[in-house]
Amino acid sequence: MLIYVDGDACPVVNEVIETAAQFSLKVVIVKSYAHYSITAYPEHVKEVYLDRSREAVDYRILSLMDKGDIVVTQDYGLAALVLQKSGHAISPRGFQYNQDNIERLLASRHQSAQIRRQGGRTKGPKPFSNTDKTQLIMQFTKLIQSL
Repeated sequence: MLIYVDGDACPVVNEVIETAAQFSLKVVIVKSYAHYSITAYPEHVKEVYLDRSREAVDYRILSLMDKGDIVVTQDYGLAALVLQKSGHAISPRGFQYNQDNIERLLASRHQSAQIRRQGGRTKGPKPFSNTDKTQLIMQFTKLIQSL
């Protein structure tokens, strides 16, 4: 089992790396060159950089992942595709995507996009907090243990 991180805007990369290390799991951080970092990660972490084209990171993660792998992403579309490939998807806030909730999330995203296209405004996510990080660590650990 591998852990993939949709790394372009992931606020919990370090927490994912530390938790994965406790279980001797490898982490692959996939991000665009626009988010290039000189951070030195531990040996169990690999970085994959891609061009800035739209959805490039999502497509690369999907091409690399196998059944049973875990993907950390806040992108509902990517999460839905991960689930279709029999993978596991979890948000940086610790919310686990599954077949029971992904359709509702995608419908909500679509509705919000329609409102914005018509000039309306929608609420964005609340600011990321330390509580969110703690929730991610707890739920991510539970997910790994359950597999």
